[in-house]
Amino acid sequence: MPAATAAMEMSAVADSALPEPDRAREPDRSTARPQSSELGRRIVSAVILATIAIVALWIGGWVFTIFVIVLAAIGLREWTDICGAADPPWLRICFIAALVLGLALAHIGNFSWALALLAGAAALALGIACVQRAFGWTALGIVYVAIPSIALIAFRQEGPEGLPIIVFVALIVWATDIAAYFGGRAIGGPKLWPLVSPKKTWSGAATGLAGAIAVALMFTAMAGTGNWLAALLLALLLSVGAQAGDLAESAFKRRFGVKDSGTIIPGHGGVLDRVDGLYVALALAGLLAVMNAPLFLAAFHESLS
Repeated sequence: MPAATAAMEMSAVADSALPEPDRAREPDRSTARPQSSELGRRIVSAVILATIAIVALWIGGWVFTIFVIVLAAIGLREWTDICGAADPPWLRICFIAALVLGLALAHIGNFSWALALLAGAAALALGIACVQRAFGWTALGIVYVAIPSIALIAFRQEGPEGLPIIVFVALIVWATDIAAYFGGRAIGGPKLWPLVSPKKTWSGAATGLAGAIAVALMFTAMAGTGNWLAALLLALLLSVGAQAGDLAESAFKRRFGVKDSGTIIPGHGGVLDRVDGLYVALALAGLLAVMNAPLFLAAFHESLS
């Protein structure tokens, strides 16, 4: 019996020394399936959101303004959740209500009243920040959400003249995001700002700019909106702004230890995760329009004439 026991132990040791079966080299399907499912959810969510945005933009009027207001209200709610300014709830509701009312005033053409109301809300938040510091971030959030939202409403209120501007800005931002994503993955290289966004690279930023230029030239050639050189330079400015907005929102979330701004969009996170670059680009376009900047006017002189 002792000999048999010893033989069994030696056999077990020998078996453990044998190489693992080939199944160890097979791909881990348990992780592949969730990744595939996540990609599917992202695609479906993106298609649905894009469809709603395009339909609202095409219809215009109050339909589009309500769409912009809903995004802005959700965005400000996410912002206050991130920075810890959600309490007391009634105060946050007041700030969101001021944002909604301000954007509604912008829709009916009372831009002075809209800006005054939103500036007052931001000033109140700064005052409260003397007691509760988180509300200083709320003041910044109101400005961050309100300005591009007003720009969207103002451009769409221009009717057929303003529609190409919104489409141009959106296409530039999306082209930047897509080209930067695939370019960065394909080329790699030094990180753009590793402490804030470890995956972003300088090569991605460069390919993002290249994508924006390509889309600007195609858009100008097809739509005939204005001077191609002005459109190219404007696209570069908006692309840099979009990438800066993306990085700024990443820095804001990292400051408070948050990965996503919310969970409302399956596979994508929150509203702010989707519009960070777009908001900054729209704010830049709105500022150039208010200033009657020659670059902006030249890029859209055909549609604005």
